[in-house]
Amino acid sequence: MQYAYTTANDGCKLAFQTSLPSPVSASQANCCVLLLHGFSGSSAYFERNISSISSNYRWVVAPDMRGHGESGRTQGGYHVARLAADLRQIVTHLRSLSRPDLKIIPVGCSIGAAVLWTYVELFGCDDFTAFVFVDQAPLQDRSSFGDWDLTRAHKGCYDEATMRSAQESWIQDSAAAHRDLVQSSLGYLHAPTAADAVSEEQKEDDMRFFVGISALCDQEWLAKLMCDHTRYDHREAVELIDRPTLVLYGKRSGCFTYEGVSETAVRVNRKCQGQKLASVTQFDSGHWLFYEEPERFNLEIVKFVDACLTGV
Repeated sequence: MQYAYTTANDGCKLAFQTSLPSPVSASQANCCVLLLHGFSGSSAYFERNISSISSNYRWVVAPDMRGHGESGRTQGGYHVARLAADLRQIVTHLRSLSRPDLKIIPVGCSIGAAVLWTYVELFGCDDFTAFVFVDQAPLQDRSSFGDWDLTRAHKGCYDEATMRSAQESWIQDSAAAHRDLVQSSLGYLHAPTAADAVSEEQKEDDMRFFVGISALCDQEWLAKLMCDHTRYDHREAVELIDRPTLVLYGKRSGCFTYEGVSETAVRVNRKCQGQKLASVTQFDSGHWLFYEEPERFNLEIVKFVDACLTGV
């Protein structure tokens, strides 16, 4: 993997890791798997996934969202819609490096899923062949609209009071907020079982790894992004999706419930006139299931991508 860059329409540098050097020849890749990280993360999240997925003749690209990783920092831009506009610039850039008919299959993890739903709402589905959404409900807040209660909303940040508390934590005690994020996102920490074979040394290494990535961000900027993200209702946007969709859920997630995450599949299938376009696969790990169960995650992505390309 190597870093490459493009520029957003407001001048912000957008970094991404790529498994192929540019320019990418058409013979090298007719498909690109686009891995989108979560809140306060970076492309480094996918260190256990990129090599395996790309070894199957695929071009893998993992962006660092604005305000994260190696991408630029801006005073504003802490909105999911801004991140979706940035993603569109990356998609346009990738096609300019390879071929205009490049098939792109994005994998949106956590807020990465929200960025994709916003992209669909703003720009439609045409840029993508299929979608993968990883452990994210289409609305984090609880809502009186559509009976969206504690069975579907985020487990810890779901209304004005809990959002403000989370913001204060990220700004005033960011080190504790980073540790809490890891605690709720790794299943073996949030809901440990006797079958977990994770040493204390590995636990400490994982904590340092994820905390270090979150610490790269401007914490006040993140707090503002969190406010926009948790209130953003994507349920109707999900119903605009008209192509194959895979939803992955971590049953030991400290962030979301099965009912909330699977709502995406329910709404996609509801709109496709009896054709089942979306399915849900459950993992035995947490919110960061791609990190805890990388071999299974990589296999599920490769199988899904192959099936989508065969059906095109």
